[in-house]
Amino acid sequence: MNAQVIDNTKESRFVLVIDGEIAHADYRLSGDELYIDYVEAPPALRGTGAAGRLMEGIMTSAAEKGYSVVPICGYAAAWMRRHRKL
Repeated sequence: MNAQVIDNTKESRFVLVIDGEIAHADYRLSGDELYIDYVEAPPALRGTGAAGRLMEGIMTSAAEKGYSVVPICGYAAAWMRRHRKL
C-alpha cells in the first residue's frame, strides 16, 4: 500500500486511493488558510488508518505551501489534536 495523497485543486479535494477505494477531504482556501470541511473514508477503508494517512498528506501539503490548516470537520480537528507535533 504505497498510495499518495493527491490534491485535486479543480474539485478542492484531497484524495487517497487504496485498492480502488477513495478516501477524500473537501477543503476551501482563503488566503493562506486551508479549511478542511469534510473527511470521509468509505466503509471498506474504515479502521485501516486511511483517513489518518490522508490527514498526514494534507498536513504535509499545507506545510509545503505555507498554509495554516483550520479543521471544520470533527475528524480533522480530533486528528490534529492527537498529532500536534506535525
